[in-house]
Amino acid sequence: MFSDVGFLELVTLVILALVLFGPDKLPEAIRTVSAFVRKFREFSENAKNEVRTGLGPEFENFEFEDLNPRTFVRKHVLDGDGLGLDAVRDALDPRPELEEVVDAVRGAAGAEPAAGSPSDRPRPAGEPAGGAEEPVSLRKGGEGAAAGRPPVDPDTT
Repeated sequence: MFSDVGFLELVTLVILALVLFGPDKLPEAIRTVSAFVRKFREFSENAKNEVRTGLGPEFENFEFEDLNPRTFVRKHVLDGDGLGLDAVRDALDPRPELEEVVDAVRGAAGAEPAAGSPSDRPRPAGEPAGGAEEPVSLRKGGEGAAAGRPPVDPDTT
């Protein structure tokens, strides 16, 4: 319940409670709060048991924590029944489709991909597609457009 409350925060709460209630009323306030928490937990457990008995004998082992989406995914998808993370990762991997597109483009350009070509293996992110090919400039308009443009005068702007 207090898993994310640190020691310093707990000490601050105790000092605040001592200041608010005083040393005379603090034990009575703690008893009242603990009785309320105990009754609330009892009420919650009774409600859970009523729901379980209302659902029938098929759901005797039903846990309400399983209704949390994270717990549900962890229990039913990631428990190694063949529908786990590897299947999702393989289904969402774009590399096979990209390799097909690269092969189709090379085929349309007249260069058939050979077995063991660079498109058959996954490339690291920084490696160019064709090995020793020149990198493509991504500048807008290329370098020729900058030569045709008049120089900028910084004093006029």
